[in-house]
Amino acid sequence: WLNQSHNACVNYANRNATKPTPTAKFLQGYVGAVTSAVSIAVGLRMLIDKANKLNPSTRMIIQRLVPFPAVACANICNVGLMRHSELSEGINVLDSDGHVVGSSRIAAKHAILETAFTRVVLPMPIFILPPILMSYLERLRFLQSHRRLLLPIHSLVCLATFSLSLPLAISLFPQMSQIEASHLEPDIAMATDCKVLTYNKGL
Repeated sequence: WLNQSHNACVNYANRNATKPTPTAKFLQGYVGAVTSAVSIAVGLRMLIDKANKLNPSTRMIIQRLVPFPAVACANICNVGLMRHSELSEGINVLDSDGHVVGSSRIAAKHAILETAFTRVVLPMPIFILPPILMSYLERLRFLQSHRRLLLPIHSLVCLATFSLSLPLAISLFPQMSQIEASHLEPDIAMATDCKVLTYNKGL
């Protein structure tokens, strides 16, 4: 709950804020985001617990593969619900001079999909690199004789991996993204001579 509440606040703070979001919509999005994300995480965790009844090879596969889709699905739900008002109201699209051409729901959809994709990519290195690195480090004689250092070293490895994965995920799409005017609503496409318009994706 605490993790998904933090994610909800991050998604809200880094949304496209060209239009104010009423408190009621924020609370509605927060409750929906946290409830759906926690439900997914808990449900898949129960699947992992039930895996203890399976044979060892199947259990190991489930225990290693389930956490990532659980986190990815929870993050997608969190982004979508915390920014759902953008889908109904649209976000501003700008011409080459920075003037607002109109408010587009299609651009809002692109912005949310791009942001959701970064939330899927973000945890990938964290689920892959630390287990690989720790499996090597745990075999070192020094750590085998100083078992107390395993936890702080594991924490440092996770922190270093997150420090690398965060800028990598955010850099997948520019914050000020572009879209062809012909792909937007007809009234917006006819309101400008620019072939490519810009919108604030958020982070």
